[in-house]
Amino acid sequence: MKEKKHVLIVDDEAPMRLNIAELMTGEGYNYSEAAGGDEAILMVQKIIPDLVLLDINLPQKDGLTVLGEIQKLFPKLPVIVFTAYGTSERAIEAIKLGAFDYIEKPFELDEFLLTIKRALEYSELLNEIKLLRDQVQDISSTVTSDQIIGRSPQMQEIFKLIGKVALSDTTVLIQGGSGTGKELIADAIQRHSLRRDKPYIKVNCGALSESILESEIFGHEKGSFTGATSQRMGRFELADGGTIFLDEINNMPLSLQVKLLRILQKQPFYRVGGETPIKVDVRIITASNRIVEDDVKAGKLREDLFYRLNVVRINLPPLVDRKQDIPYLVDYFLKKHSNGRSLTVSPEMLERLSKYEWPGNIRELENTIQRAAVISQSDVLTIDHLPVKHSVPSSGQTYSGSDLQSWFEEIQNADKSLKDVVCFVEKELILQALKQTNSNRSRAATLLKIHRRLLYTKMKEYGISTD
Repeated sequence: MKEKKHVLIVDDEAPMRLNIAELMTGEGYNYSEAAGGDEAILMVQKIIPDLVLLDINLPQKDGLTVLGEIQKLFPKLPVIVFTAYGTSERAIEAIKLGAFDYIEKPFELDEFLLTIKRALEYSELLNEIKLLRDQVQDISSTVTSDQIIGRSPQMQEIFKLIGKVALSDTTVLIQGGSGTGKELIADAIQRHSLRRDKPYIKVNCGALSESILESEIFGHEKGSFTGATSQRMGRFELADGGTIFLDEINNMPLSLQVKLLRILQKQPFYRVGGETPIKVDVRIITASNRIVEDDVKAGKLREDLFYRLNVVRINLPPLVDRKQDIPYLVDYFLKKHSNGRSLTVSPEMLERLSKYEWPGNIRELENTIQRAAVISQSDVLTIDHLPVKHSVPSSGQTYSGSDLQSWFEEIQNADKSLKDVVCFVEKELILQALKQTNSNRSRAATLLKIHRRLLYTKMKEYGISTD
């Protein structure tokens, strides 16, 4: 038989404690009561409850002080604070101090009970998460900030290829979609090369205009153009003896591709406005976020340059094709963005992350984990902390009878204003969020990125009930 959860009720008003105690009994929870802060601290140490319901306005010892002491004693113990309506500053302070959540008095019964249920699930999640941690312990203990994460067969083959090409001066072309980690691969090649102690220069060819890019890469002489007040060495000169990484090589203007080709042919080049030939010894690594053969066919990349760059090709797979790496990547990003906390993800969240298609690849995954770490007040990240796009059908799926095409057809066949359309879409999104969260209005509001009270207002406006 499953053991009942124990809730400690801390409030100086006896009628309030009685009302909450009756609710706890009705929900099948055990409970204890405390009328003040000192008594609450003693009770916490004595019974170690599963949850504390704490009034923030207590006589003698303030609720925030009590919260702080509880956090020092039992950092993982969830605490829900009660605040008077309008005391937002104190509520914010409570969350900063580590409260699991806060509820304004007077509170709605269903919201109150759902918040308690979420908080009580917190401790159970920790046990499940320990199993997940064990699965990635062997990798996470050895990961450093400059390592590439990957256990999939595709990444293992790439690691082997890096090992083979790193010690040579062979030109490498890295191809992969945005966010797949092309720069990390270039960094790994340089880090394991014989030039690792020499200069390592990076240039994004798609971030600058043609004139500025030429000056950046090849340098310029004083007076060669307006604003050239002094001589400047280019990136190739600065990288002499070392390695240069040219990202988005597919965006390099054709006029500059000719000069790059000369360097690859071991020929000298000239600074902008210069007459003195310059020769450098540089290893070149390039990257493209498009299929380079297509750019050659389209005339955007010189064919002779392509053959010079494409000596060794490393094709990075999109994250959707290496989903078995997601748990390891998640664990790494949790540590990277923990800010000193011991962060984990719930099994449900990890499952959701594993099913998502990740059009933005690893960069999108990292941003998702970083966002969740920032907005979460607990050390356990759940699906409540995910952007709403992770809770709606992915590409290729449709809402039953309510996708955009269906909406458009309905609008065409009816006399509807823009306001009608907006209301229709808004209602559909609210219904979808409620369905996704099993009618949990607090979680639905989080998914929709709106305040709970605004969600209640909209539900009333559209006649939506969760009863």
